[in-house]
Amino acid sequence: MPVAIHPSAVVDEGAQIGEGSRVWHFVHVCGGAKIGKNVSMGQGVFVGNKVTIGDNCKIQNNVSVYDNVHLEEGVFCGPSMVFTNVYNPRSLIERKDEYRDTLVRKGATLGANCTLVCGVTVGEYAFVGAGAVINKDVPAYALMVGVPAKQIGWMSQFGEQLDIPVQGEGETTCPHTGSRYVLKDSQLTKY
Repeated sequence: MPVAIHPSAVVDEGAQIGEGSRVWHFVHVCGGAKIGKNVSMGQGVFVGNKVTIGDNCKIQNNVSVYDNVHLEEGVFCGPSMVFTNVYNPRSLIERKDEYRDTLVRKGATLGANCTLVCGVTVGEYAFVGAGAVINKDVPAYALMVGVPAKQIGWMSQFGEQLDIPVQGEGETTCPHTGSRYVLKDSQLTKY
């Protein structure tokens, strides 16, 4: 399946975009970007040079994916959510050599208008609520909300909150898939 690029989009020479991807209105993809298959980039998305985006990601309207941001397979970026790449920016001081890497692992959801302060890793299938500010690493399957974000629960791979305590030990089954989840030593594992 070919890549669909809207006539108003700008895709710089050298950009790699996988088959089946869709580049919508007023998107700009820089020449060094590496984008996987079946990726959807909504209106007004910007993708920097030193960016990797895995297969099957959905990047909603008005999201800028700046240099040193890396999205694994199946990441959802909600409308107007924010990535950063400089921890302490100043307009009068050049800090391009100080970019910090941000990694969003497979299947994670980043809700509308949330912000990721650069240098963090969001674990696989984690769920960041709308408007949250992430300023530290997020465990796999964690449900994060607030400013600054705090963990209030755990999410299944299916995308539903699990009936299991935030801390301690426990075990539950996803009612949609039957998958078993076990909490031990502050880590949730799917079996």
